[in-house]
Amino acid sequence: MEYKKGRFSWVIRPVLIVLDLFILNALAFYFFDFNTEKLQFFSIDFFNNKHILYFAYSLIFWLVSVLFIGFYKVYRYTSSLNIVTLIVKQFLVYTIIFYAFIGVFRSLNIQALTTFKYLIISFLAIGVLKLLSYYLLKYYRNYFHGNVRRIVIIGKSQSAKELHQLFSINKNLGYQIKATFGNKDFTNNKGNLQDSFAYVESTKSIDEVYCSIDDFTELELNKLIKLAEINHCNIKFLQDKKEQFTKRLKTDFYNYLPVLSIQEVSVNNDVNKLVKRTFDLVFSLFVIVFVMSWLTPIIFILIKLESKGPLFYKHKRNGINYKEFTCFKFRSLKQNQEKKGTYITQGDNRVTKIGGFLRRTSLDEMPQFFNVLRGEMSVVGPRPHMLSYTEDYSKKINKYNFMFRHNVKPGISGLAQVKGYRGEIKTKEDIINRIKYDNFYIENWSLILDIKIIFQTVAHLFKGQKQAY
Repeated sequence: MEYKKGRFSWVIRPVLIVLDLFILNALAFYFFDFNTEKLQFFSIDFFNNKHILYFAYSLIFWLVSVLFIGFYKVYRYTSSLNIVTLIVKQFLVYTIIFYAFIGVFRSLNIQALTTFKYLIISFLAIGVLKLLSYYLLKYYRNYFHGNVRRIVIIGKSQSAKELHQLFSINKNLGYQIKATFGNKDFTNNKGNLQDSFAYVESTKSIDEVYCSIDDFTELELNKLIKLAEINHCNIKFLQDKKEQFTKRLKTDFYNYLPVLSIQEVSVNNDVNKLVKRTFDLVFSLFVIVFVMSWLTPIIFILIKLESKGPLFYKHKRNGINYKEFTCFKFRSLKQNQEKKGTYITQGDNRVTKIGGFLRRTSLDEMPQFFNVLRGEMSVVGPRPHMLSYTEDYSKKINKYNFMFRHNVKPGISGLAQVKGYRGEIKTKEDIINRIKYDNFYIENWSLILDIKIIFQTVAHLFKGQKQAY
């Protein structure tokens, strides 16, 4: 997720929205006499005060259109040309919206020249206000040193050098370089790349970390992402311009310099996150109360009759943004210690008889509904890997695709599992296809897709899968 520490956007954007709506409605009051006659809405009397009606109409459709256009998504690195482009796009969209209003309410007798003057003057005022706020904020950063973003630059690539130069020269962008690592020519150089981990971990006042992605191994990159998440600072990636950008990451341009970041996927926006979390809580509570309440004692007796040891197997897994958590399973092995690089293979003598049944039917995963209640997992999502496998797999596939997979909570079941990519990894294609289905799920998430995967998982529970051993 993106952290917004010490930013003004939560104040500036609502103020600009209110002012823009005020301009639209104040000028409408000046240019148009809506109250000359009763307004007819498909030949039915609707409102006597047409200004109130237009205010409600403009409020709704202005908010919808600016959300669609991204009209208020202006950042400190956004160029003035991009702002002008946004103003033109919004003008064209709102012109269609306004003429649709006149078309629906046909009794409004407004001359075409008057409407054109209204739209032009309105957007000139809105455009001036938008550019004025943009340049005033730049002036505030440059001369009063406010609205500052405290950053760290890590790496020795050409992109890291260009970014350091950009932030050092353009003080009005409001980036304060607190430390750099990996290049002795940089100001505030604090050491080599390895020293950056301790700095990010110990420093609590950093807003953003910019790292040269090609200077790190996959394991180091994963560690840096975890540290940034723990310290609630945003992490962004730099790469050489000659390399092809990945669609898995969001690309912004800082004065033509591409900067990548882990993009916010639809499943992680506030509304969808609430929907998915509500579904997870309701579904997991239902399973725990009506299934596990009687199933757990039976499994406990069967496990204890065959072998000594605990009922539950607890193991570390990587969750969202590589956060480690303790994942629960019903114990299915004679030995309970996780060994690096030891997936359960077919005919593995570590598996008990009852454990074999639990694994074939996926009943050993049932305790993970407690992980769902704790907020560490979701009912449906990419399956969490062992910590050692996270390191190994990231070396075999595209690092961007692997990072993207850890953008959401892991699940008890997932699209890759119901498609047959589960259990032992025999070939490189097995893990590539697993990641491919996981990323497809993240990009195309819907509650309907979750329900469909749950039904397919239940069907496999009764039919069994040849990969489940």
